[in-house]
Amino acid sequence: MFALIDTSRPASAQNSPSLEPVIVAPPTPRGSTVRRADEGRGPAKRTRRTARPVAPKPALLPGPAPLDAAAPTPLNGNLTAGSASLLGLPIHEMPASVEIVRQQQMQEQGYRTTTETAQGAVGVLSGDAAGAPAGFAMRGFTFGEVTTLYNGIWIGPQSITSRVMDTAGLDQVEFLKGPSSIMSGLAAIGGSVNYVSRQPTTGPIRNELDGSIDTLGTYRTHFGSGGSTTLPGLDYRFDVSSSKINSFIDDDYQKLNNVSGALNYRVNESFKVFGAVEYRRDDGRAYWGTPLTTTTFSGPFSTHGVVAGTATNTFDGSTIGPVTVDSRTLKTNYNVADDSTGAHELWLRGGFEWAVNDSLTVRNQAYEYGAKRHWFDSETYAFNTATSMIDRDRFFVTHKQRVIGDNTDVVWNTSFFGMENRLATQLSVSRNEIQFQQEGNPDTYPADSVEVINPAPGLYGIPQPNIRNSRLDDAAISVEDRLKITPMLALIGGIRVEDLTLSRDGMNFDGSIPAGQPFTKTWNPVSYRAAVTLEPVKGLLLYGMYATAYDPAAAGIFSVTPGTTLELTSARIYETGLKIITDDKRAEVTFAAYDIQRNNVYVALTNAVSTLAGQVHTQGVELAAAARPIDNVKLWGNVAVTQSRYDDFDVWTGNTPSNIAPVIINAGASYRFNEWRWPVEFGGSIRHVGQRFLADDNLTAMLAYTTGDLFAFIDIPGRDLWWQGLDSMRVRFRVRNVTNAVYAAWSDPGYPDQVYLGAPRTFELSASAKW
Repeated sequence: MFALIDTSRPASAQNSPSLEPVIVAPPTPRGSTVRRADEGRGPAKRTRRTARPVAPKPALLPGPAPLDAAAPTPLNGNLTAGSASLLGLPIHEMPASVEIVRQQQMQEQGYRTTTETAQGAVGVLSGDAAGAPAGFAMRGFTFGEVTTLYNGIWIGPQSITSRVMDTAGLDQVEFLKGPSSIMSGLAAIGGSVNYVSRQPTTGPIRNELDGSIDTLGTYRTHFGSGGSTTLPGLDYRFDVSSSKINSFIDDDYQKLNNVSGALNYRVNESFKVFGAVEYRRDDGRAYWGTPLTTTTFSGPFSTHGVVAGTATNTFDGSTIGPVTVDSRTLKTNYNVADDSTGAHELWLRGGFEWAVNDSLTVRNQAYEYGAKRHWFDSETYAFNTATSMIDRDRFFVTHKQRVIGDNTDVVWNTSFFGMENRLATQLSVSRNEIQFQQEGNPDTYPADSVEVINPAPGLYGIPQPNIRNSRLDDAAISVEDRLKITPMLALIGGIRVEDLTLSRDGMNFDGSIPAGQPFTKTWNPVSYRAAVTLEPVKGLLLYGMYATAYDPAAAGIFSVTPGTTLELTSARIYETGLKIITDDKRAEVTFAAYDIQRNNVYVALTNAVSTLAGQVHTQGVELAAAARPIDNVKLWGNVAVTQSRYDDFDVWTGNTPSNIAPVIINAGASYRFNEWRWPVEFGGSIRHVGQRFLADDNLTAMLAYTTGDLFAFIDIPGRDLWWQGLDSMRVRFRVRNVTNAVYAAWSDPGYPDQVYLGAPRTFELSASAKW
């Protein structure tokens, strides 16, 4: 959830015997009461080319654009991430850390939501905070400091706009690590995450039907269809999905429904047009975390290996400690009985791609997005050491948002004094309007207290809203260029010049006008990327890179106010690394070392006070490898070591930002019995996450944990199925958290008294059919 930073209560995705091979590879207006100042639900709180340049042939916008038709390499290095560069290079040739999770990987690894797609990614953590779901932590930064894109489009800070989203309608998820404002503008400090929708395909119509259920009662259904129509040149894609994500926490669930369709029409060999529409709806009830208690209170029910340290009571400032999670509360929800959260979202997109000649391509995408979101909850829970009860608040937020915009790209392949050169430019314009209504009466906190064990839920009460209106007009031009000095050596650089104008006004619940409003502010940030790549032998790429990023200093863009600061932060990254793909395409390795510094950072000291924290300085190394040594074996693994600290800050110098793990290790393997009549594949994965801190004060440690998943699936060829119209069917069985570990998975630093627990062991059965 999010809160307005300028109030007293800021808030902080045939018959063939087998299927495809597996690829391994506030503002806070929604709900934080004590969220960091820049977080929340709303306002407060690569094919070598000949010497003769040839125009690139990427897929019709806005989908992914592999440059060759071969199967993806083990780490998807031959695929293209449109959110990482305007140049259309495969990620193996990109002088940056880019990772792609394809739809097939989502199915193989059981990634049901966009949050789960990060579970095998290098150095990425994710979590579903109730007020800011589908949040990510990368390279020392979290929540709104990691931007979220939809088919390359930015709609606002993650901490305000993101929702729990099913992966059934996605083609791939792209992770770009480190400061990258040259591509997405605001908020790309830790990196960006881009969700790419499934795209129309040319060829026979193919259909798929999927379904799953698990022991928590979670179910998912999806139907998809795509191919060429009877009208020459017209291809389509249609997806519809419905799911209910049931939690292990009492009364916590999300119902997700999605319908999407897209058409591509090839007018001729050089001109294509497309249109797409998507409607998403989610409804549910929320889990805002499990409140920490003291070992004195919980006694024999104190858990071990979950949390350590002390905490500060949100309401009265008293110390809670030593802290623990009471084993009797592992499923308890402390929300009110009439809590509710949900959203309606509608996307409309259209555009064209025109190959003017062999060297010049022009693309355009126009879009409109609308959303209504709401949260209605008790969401802050603090253990009161004097009464041995849980003190609670009340808070609600609603959003009404509309975004319209247009992106035009030009890619020109030419030569410069005989050297191969590719130049890409993008002109983007948008208007983003959002209205927040949120609880405004400071006298309603805390609203009540409940027992730690078997709390009586109670009801919300009478909301008293503040209203905040924000409009962001954005115009930007980006230029990127790659000059191949020699076939081995290339220089890559880019610049983005942006004009941002924010207008805000509002009214408080009592009719008064907020201090410092109305106001208008214009920024003209400039960001850069400069890099060099060297490929001394085929398949081995060495690179070095420098890039910058920017974001509002004290809050998300829709929460800034003259009462705090209107300045922008600046961030920069130095990165060097290597990427290797073997000649037989069976093994792939990536390595990166980086240094990131973000200046002029503000953090929240209290609900209403933010202060300049100086810098956040992050250094780290990341290593990933994957191999298919023989056809029926897949191996993959990665490790990320991160050191992130506050610098030059009187209070928290040396502290680590919340949710940042010093080490993350992922590994997986599978073996396929391909010679059987019904091929069977067995596999598993393991994940280790080091100790993190709940909030920036580092009082409460969320201790290290290790979890493992196991899976098996059977491919039944069409000849053995009851309906001969089916090409194949795959039946899967999966065990999540096989050791039934109890652990703290995530936190929202706006709620320093509570942690989000990880799900216990669950069993899942699923099936998918294709025809």
